[in-house]
Amino acid sequence: MPEPQTLDQIAIGDRAVVRRINGQGALRRRIMDMGLTPGTEIEMVKTSPLGDPAEYLVRGYHLSLRRSEAQMIEVEMQPDADQ
Repeated sequence: MPEPQTLDQIAIGDRAVVRRINGQGALRRRIMDMGLTPGTEIEMVKTSPLGDPAEYLVRGYHLSLRRSEAQMIEVEMQPDADQ
């Protein structure tokens, strides 16, 4: 099993599955309330011109996250369907 990485490390077009939300308190709860729960598939769509925030596709909607928020989310990469 590949070692988990954080959401801020995936590239545009990559898909991953959320494995764990780190942190605690209100910020962790807010991330989970946005639909980022363990087992959720997420795809990197694009970044802003300066790289922060980034846009992700989650549960059929587009979500923007700051890099600091994305660093709290451990993901496991999904293999490409084309390969």
